Amino acid sequence: MDPLYQIKVRCACCETEFKTSRVRPSLKKAVRTDTDFCAYFKSVNPDYYVVRVCPYCGYASTENFSDRISLKQKTAYYEKIGNHWKAKDYGGERTEAEAMECYKLALLTAQTVGENIRIIAGILHHIAWLYRYRSDKEQENRFLTFALDAYIQVFEQERDGSNARLMYLIGELNRRLGRYNEAVRWFGRVINDKKIMDASMIRASREMWQTLREDMMRGGLELPEEMKENTV
Repeated sequence: MDPLYQIKVRCACCETEFKTSRVRPSLKKAVRTDTDFCAYFKSVNPDYYVVRVCPYCGYASTENFSDRISLKQKTAYYEKIGNHWKAKDYGGERTEAEAMECYKLALLTAQTVGENIRIIAGILHHIAWLYRYRSDKEQENRFLTFALDAYIQVFEQERDGSNARLMYLIGELNRRLGRYNEAVRWFGRVINDKKIMDASMIRASREMWQTLREDMMRGGLELPEEMKENTV
């Protein structure tokens, strides 16, 4: 059985209908997942097919993008990207390199039309994962930094102190980037805030707090005050 199947999508920009591929749900189970939710799959990676690229105008989006965009957004898109687009069809099977092209197109599209910062943060994080699959640590960290900055913007805009997954993720990206004191602060917020009821994120934050503590002690780094006082 072909691991891919096709769906029809209407482009939000040029309003033309096109086909794009998805991975069958039965093949979407990950064999393992990193602590920042980067997943690894036995055969086809569903993440390669998250972005839908219109072959006619190049507008690249995910299902989380707005279904409709304004005339002003369309004009901005065509000026920056659409008028320079050379027709290419990403609707079939994709290589890792093509998946990267699709995500970077989606990033440019989202930035050009002013998509929600949460969507942009997710795209940046996915690009970092694609570099991780390639073992390109320098580029991975570059895009993790961009993603972290965007996630912090999301947190500041939404002002939702109970979004444990977002706070955990900010802590974890700080940890991966070696910003240990910031990581401790964000994990601590998840662990200690009584309003947070997300048991899985509280547990994950406790585990990463302990991992961080051990890493800092092993590296001879001074522990922040909250770690000296509390071992959670």
